[in-house]
Amino acid sequence: MTFQEMRRKDRQLESEEVTQLLERAEYGILSTMGQNEYPYGIPVSYIYADDTIYFHCAVAGSKLDNIEKNNKVSFCVVGNTCVLSEKFTTNYESAVVFGKAQEVLGEEKQQVLEQILQKYSPDYLESGRRYIESAADRVKVMKIAVEHLSGKARK
Repeated sequence: MTFQEMRRKDRQLESEEVTQLLERAEYGILSTMGQNEYPYGIPVSYIYADDTIYFHCAVAGSKLDNIEKNNKVSFCVVGNTCVLSEKFTTNYESAVVFGKAQEVLGEEKQQVLEQILQKYSPDYLESGRRYIESAADRVKVMKIAVEHLSGKARK
């Protein structure tokens, strides 16, 4: 699969910078191809580990219906931004991932839910583990195996 090259190579982030951005960003926008053939973008909480984006969701819904029909997705995060009003521009950093989404099951699902808990609720691990246990049947975990990623910044 060939992906279009970045036009502004002077703003291209190095691989390590893209990884750091994906690891620290709070949320990302998952984009799927909707049932009505319109793109569908939705914010999700996620973790990034081992060249993979993981997110959790309900067991039914539009994003899952879309992924079932076409599992090719994109995922975008935006890091630090600063509007420079007087210069009519913005300093920013962003990353875009392309890959195929699929469900995570068993031990991998449990490990990912634990990592999500550690990222978003590190001060509530014990009660979070109880919550995960009680909600396990009402939650799906999905992963996006990264096929292509790029990052861009204006600093």
